[in-house]
Amino acid sequence: GVIKLETDNTLLNDVIVTQSIGKTRVTPVAMSNVDQATIDLKLGQQEFPEILKTTPGVYTNKQGGGYGDAETRMRGFKSQWVAVTVNGVPVNDMENGNVYWSNWAGLSDVTSNIQTQRGLGASILSTPSIGGTIAITTRTLDVDRGGSLWYGMGNDGMNQYGFKLSTGVMKNGWAVTVLGAHRWGDGYIQGTAYSGYNWFFNVSKRINEKHEISLTGMGAPQTHDQRDNLYGGLTVEGWQGVRNYMGDESPYRYNPIYGYDNEGRERTSKRNVYHKPQFTLRHMWQIDNTSSWATSVYASISSGYGYNGQGRTSTMRNWWNGANSGQLSTKFRRPDGTFDYGAIQDMNAESTTGSNMVMSKSNNSHQWYGLVSNYKKFWDMKNGDRLAVTGGVDFRYYVGDHNNEIIDLYDGEYYMDDADRASVNPKDNAAAADPNWKYEHLGVGDIVYRDFKGYTLQEGIYGQMEYTMLDKKLNLVLSGAVSNTAYWRDDHFYYDDEHSKSKKVNFWGGQIKGGANYNIDRHNNVFFNVGYISRAPFFKNAFAAYNTSNVLNENAVNEKTFSAEIGYGFSSRIFALTLNAYYTKWLDRAIMRSGTMQATEDRYVLNLQGIDARHMGVELDFTFKPATWFELNGMLSLGNWEWVSDATGYYYNSIGQP
Repeated sequence: GVIKLETDNTLLNDVIVTQSIGKTRVTPVAMSNVDQATIDLKLGQQEFPEILKTTPGVYTNKQGGGYGDAETRMRGFKSQWVAVTVNGVPVNDMENGNVYWSNWAGLSDVTSNIQTQRGLGASILSTPSIGGTIAITTRTLDVDRGGSLWYGMGNDGMNQYGFKLSTGVMKNGWAVTVLGAHRWGDGYIQGTAYSGYNWFFNVSKRINEKHEISLTGMGAPQTHDQRDNLYGGLTVEGWQGVRNYMGDESPYRYNPIYGYDNEGRERTSKRNVYHKPQFTLRHMWQIDNTSSWATSVYASISSGYGYNGQGRTSTMRNWWNGANSGQLSTKFRRPDGTFDYGAIQDMNAESTTGSNMVMSKSNNSHQWYGLVSNYKKFWDMKNGDRLAVTGGVDFRYYVGDHNNEIIDLYDGEYYMDDADRASVNPKDNAAAADPNWKYEHLGVGDIVYRDFKGYTLQEGIYGQMEYTMLDKKLNLVLSGAVSNTAYWRDDHFYYDDEHSKSKKVNFWGGQIKGGANYNIDRHNNVFFNVGYISRAPFFKNAFAAYNTSNVLNENAVNEKTFSAEIGYGFSSRIFALTLNAYYTKWLDRAIMRSGTMQATEDRYVLNLQGIDARHMGVELDFTFKPATWFELNGMLSLGNWEWVSDATGYYYNSIGQP
């Protein structure tokens, strides 16, 4: 017979979002989905990305154990090379590619779906990922009317409360959703207390059958203490020291930088305070039955800092660390294993030349504005085939403001910054011509080490062509993009106003990728994809010493990636399985490391170029659901990730000299 289907309640699909989401047995990429019900059931008090740890190819951990410090890797690639989008808008840091999950703690309460796309992925942006994509979709018009209040408590002083209210789609076409929450606690790890707030709102309006607008805002202001990240490098002797201090307690809870001062106050040398609100205004236009146009304009204006211990020599700067060369630092270690901040107070108070060690906060704020706009059109052929074409633009402008501000002299009278700036550019800076030039008698609120703004401007275009044929059995996809990324600095710490701006450096990049999915029958399908990517290096790799110098790194080049993948899928009413194998060759990766030259006490930057790697592996996941009340999931990932070349590069000192 005939089954008549009613029109879905959501008249317009969010085109920008759906173009970032792959479809099973259609899109030729390896992907996994996590829906709202799974998040509500399984996430609990875990970090948001930890819900992904049961999907193939994804590795998550709590890193140092502090609130929001979880890290995510996909197929062996760190988060810098895994694209994260929220409603189709990119959220990876524009300077270094990182994703700080403490800034997105509220997403767990408003997410309707998370899709991981391993490898090339289905997301359409001008700057692609290398390792994969995490596409997060929040709820808008699909939210039912109602609300909820909650309170939760857990181990180590964890408490949380919150509320969520939604009007649903009202008769006038408006829909409003708001959320607010607060979480705080002592932390499982010693000295990792935290307090975080979450807020979210979405205001949507269905104007008519063709137009819909939506305004979304979210943020998560938080403060959390951290642990010194040493647990990957401790020797056997170092671990034994930890066990001696912890006694019967778990040694994994030990924090070597947690301690007390002379007044008995708890202290730490690692604290993170940040708030990164993001606002997105989205317009969706269903032009006709075969075409649509979607545009998102977004802005993020953030502020925050992390503690950064300073010292007059490199040795003194290292004293802030909890461990050195695999051994626990004993310089300021009390008998109970806590860090002795009182000893720093005593040392500074006795000094006749001011504080030897002070604490600064490393301010890292930014302003980020962007636009993503795309047009989609499809044609139905006479033979039943369908051709769909998508094209769009991706613009981003980013200003990062970076400085280090003294916040605690630790009982010293003042601080002397001994950094040598005389040879930064004597011809351009009269003050620097004095070989003894340095900042003397600095106090709380004064700037040390760095004070610059980093600028990133990116513009790109992209397009995709998708052809479905043979009664929807075969789906072919071909996409490409071209982008330009420009970097420059404005430094008022090492340069005078006339010469503060560096030269602008441009990196042209692009990508081309394609694939096919063939549905053998109603249960079996096979797919493959292949692609080549050339993308700009990160901001820090474009400069010889990006924190302290305007000198460009002349050896910086684009990173290149070649990737290929093949897969098989099976799906039935009670059982579904996906098996895929991938091969990725990563060329010209750049690595930047910083430290201090022991002989000269000058900070250095090590820029290594031309590093190649090979990532290959096999992934399997399945779902068995013989009844509505029983579901069994499983996955297996086997990866072989190796460096396959030697590396060359220069040590650059603080003024950019190799």
